Amino acid sequence: MENKLQKQMTSRHITMLALGGAIGAGLFKGSGEAIGIAGPSVLLAFLLGGLVLFIVMSGLGRLVIANDNVHGLSGIIEPFLGERSADFIDWLYWSLWMINIIAEAVAAASFLQLWFPHVPAWLFVFFLAILTTLINLYSVKLFAETEYWLAFAKITVIVLLIIFGLFLIGQEIHAVGVLPTFQRMNAHGGFTPHGLKGLVSSLLVVIYSYGGSELIAITVSETEDPKTAIPKAIKGVMGRIISFYIIPMLLLLIIYPWNMLAHSNVSPFVLVFEKLHIPFASDIVNFVIVLALFSSINSGVYASSRTLYFRLKDAKGVSKGLAVLNKHQVPQRAVLFCTGTLYIGVILSYFLGDKLFNYLVGSLSYSVLLTWLMITFAAFVLARKKGTKAEIIFSGLAILVLLLILVGILLSNPLSVTLMTAAIYLIILLSYQSKHYRTQTDHS
Repeated sequence: MENKLQKQMTSRHITMLALGGAIGAGLFKGSGEAIGIAGPSVLLAFLLGGLVLFIVMSGLGRLVIANDNVHGLSGIIEPFLGERSADFIDWLYWSLWMINIIAEAVAAASFLQLWFPHVPAWLFVFFLAILTTLINLYSVKLFAETEYWLAFAKITVIVLLIIFGLFLIGQEIHAVGVLPTFQRMNAHGGFTPHGLKGLVSSLLVVIYSYGGSELIAITVSETEDPKTAIPKAIKGVMGRIISFYIIPMLLLLIIYPWNMLAHSNVSPFVLVFEKLHIPFASDIVNFVIVLALFSSINSGVYASSRTLYFRLKDAKGVSKGLAVLNKHQVPQRAVLFCTGTLYIGVILSYFLGDKLFNYLVGSLSYSVLLTWLMITFAAFVLARKKGTKAEIIFSGLAILVLLLILVGILLSNPLSVTLMTAAIYLIILLSYQSKHYRTQTDHS
């Protein structure tokens, strides 16, 4: 049997996989929080984040085309940023998804408890861990098909929200006129009720929400004809991700006062369905939110297990054991190791409770930003080698904007979250230094 990952993914799977990674708790759970931080100006935050994401993903597509026999993010950026950066981005991305699957599992458990309030959260997380493990262990094709249909369910609800939202706005315009309908958006403190600080602070949630789109790069070793499929998937996914965030957000802000959306105990999506008197509206949306969160956990286990596999498959000693493939050509021990992280989430949620989600989102925003920065730096180096002026300008502009956003998040994030994240990065850097030192010692 060939000891290699199987190429069973198509551009159809990759597109939905990227959507599955990017449309999760950030949209269904975090949208109300982002509106509370920035008010209606959250639209500008999502638009800015979307423009940066577009440049990052375009650069990622060019990097995939420029490289031969690449695997994961490290293989894509190593020719341009070196071995140390390649090692750092793999472990950075792995830790990002390890934290993310805990955040999504905690969020999923909280939504499931709306139906079963007496069932402890750890039991739901345990069930999600088992289900995710089984799907990821069987074959990459089963994983891709499962993720395709989970993402399809999420998108269906978002499209329905857009249709219902337009219908409600049409009714309002017919009743009171165009101007009064749209003026509601600025009725409580104007378009930027919390000023520039609120707009910058909301970028923390925005970046977290868009994170997961770069998951496309991880599929390169399991994709049929990646040089064609991945750039095609990037083009297909970009408009959808931005549209599925900005359009629903705009409609919600026109239909409801922003302060009502910010302080509601339910997802803003539920409010729209309930306004149309749809039977079991809250249950329907709650079910889709759970599916969305499970989809994101599923994507996270895939991304983290593949990253772990690529990082350790050439290692020596005990760690190499995590890079073993099963009969379906799936890195089973890496999958089991990554799903095991969910149980850490149970312990953390026991001690931190509702605060855990906000801690994790703050840390994830740093990691998503750094991942995007490294991808864009590599694209910038590629553009300079090729001498493409437009690509150099766009990549340079994206780097500048990402650095400014990083400063903004640094100023708005709690110090404890920043220190925790910095500790993770320091461990990654020291582990490379230690490994590099051992390699030099072995050769001397």
